[in-house]
Amino acid sequence: MKNIFFCFTLIFLLFSCNQPKTTSKAQNDTPTNEFAIIIHGGAGTILKKNMTPEKEAAYKTKLEEAVRTGYEILKNGGSSGDAVIKTIQVMEESPLFNAGKGAVFTHEETNELDASFMDGKTLNAGAVAGVKDIKSPIEAARKVMTNSDHVMLSGAGASQFAKEQGLEIVDPSYFYTENRFKSLQRIKNKEKTALDHDDKEAAFYDADIKNSKYGTVGCVALDKEGNITAGTSTGGMTNKRWGRIGDSPIIGSGTYANNKTCGVSSTGWGEYFIRSQVAYDISAQMEYQQKSLKEATKDVIQNKLTKLGGTGGVVALDKNGNMSFEFNTAGMYRASMNDKGDLVVKIYAN
Repeated sequence: MKNIFFCFTLIFLLFSCNQPKTTSKAQNDTPTNEFAIIIHGGAGTILKKNMTPEKEAAYKTKLEEAVRTGYEILKNGGSSGDAVIKTIQVMEESPLFNAGKGAVFTHEETNELDASFMDGKTLNAGAVAGVKDIKSPIEAARKVMTNSDHVMLSGAGASQFAKEQGLEIVDPSYFYTENRFKSLQRIKNKEKTALDHDDKEAAFYDADIKNSKYGTVGCVALDKEGNITAGTSTGGMTNKRWGRIGDSPIIGSGTYANNKTCGVSSTGWGEYFIRSQVAYDISAQMEYQQKSLKEATKDVIQNKLTKLGGTGGVVALDKNGNMSFEFNTAGMYRASMNDKGDLVVKIYAN
């Protein structure tokens, strides 16, 4: 009898030792930060040698203003949803970024804006695409989520919905900025479509920076209740035609949030982010492969996206307050703050 008991005990121990470990950093329930916020203002070929000190200071100042706006809301017990909206609105109202006031021009010399918003607690989401007169597309995206049965509204219908919701409607001339208009004219003169991505395609060009960059803006926040929210807003690509829609308003591509894993906001060559479902893939790797946030963002951006030929990056924040800036370009306008008040504001890769 003792021999039989010994054999069963030995088999049990051997079986237990050979079982794969299911816990990882992604499943560690020890919070790193009680609350946190992370933002981006676009990624691309952003080189210090092409940036004037004045322009660099302007970007850093606006990024800090934006991230501190959300931080104060979170610090005072506000929701991650409110933090994301107010933070993105700071950037939408700045001509520095390709979103809202600073949106780039289409081939028809108009501005068409996209935005999306997702609640990680409920997995509910809202988006608008191709809107021309809504002052804050990110606010409209949230209203689609909370006040309609739909996820995405586009064009004139989205504008009508925004009016019915009492959102601020502006004359399309509000979005006009001289440097964006000149960028379109330069590209038209070259008879070349400008994609909001990299040098070889004559992307969204900023004469002050003398190089290409993405200008999409985004934010992910974790509040004291443990809820994650993500949002993204953009003017799309310069010289776009035929009502082109990129990844920014597409849930799973430009924006994703899930309290079980993380929140993500993307910026980059939209077509590749759509094909790769970049934002959702990061969450899925954490949920199904037990990867940490850093492992998942690195694999999706540096491996999958890069191999496919896409460029750009993401900002991401997991359920424990861990944060990740991941991009395969020379720079990304970015900032973050945690519950300790630690502020990070960066532009270049190094």
